[in-house]
Amino acid sequence: MTPRKLRERLQPVNTAASYETLPIAAAMHAGVVTCRPETPLGNVAQMMAGHRIHSVVVWSDARAADEEGTLWGVVSDLDIAGAVARGEPGVTARIVASAPVPTIESAETIRRGAEVMVEHGVAHLVVVKRGRPVGVLSTLDLARLLADEASA
Repeated sequence: MTPRKLRERLQPVNTAASYETLPIAAAMHAGVVTCRPETPLGNVAQMMAGHRIHSVVVWSDARAADEEGTLWGVVSDLDIAGAVARGEPGVTARIVASAPVPTIESAETIRRGAEVMVEHGVAHLVVVKRGRPVGVLSTLDLARLLADEASA
């Protein structure tokens, strides 16, 4: 990301009405860190720690050239805590992934994203464009927007 684009992305949101019009793409973390369903949970934790993120999308690659991949779920930091609390840190992403995963199109509004989070009781949404994951919107992204607005 160029410095100019980064500055544009970090511009504060000035009015609550902007949540009605700004697309999720303006607030989400672009790019998706993924793992396969059979990935050991310890490896998923390494991904989270290394990328300083709170969730990893569990994605199954296509088996044939004409197939699409499959979204399995999301492993969040809370899923890791749950596995440790249950004494199961050696399980795979498939076992602990939260599913089904609520998704939202990148063109939807930030307000709609917040509504979907509340409706599903989740802290992360997989943002898709034409059915393919392109980013993640988290409650921390929403908190950043509110904080920027408060400091503006």
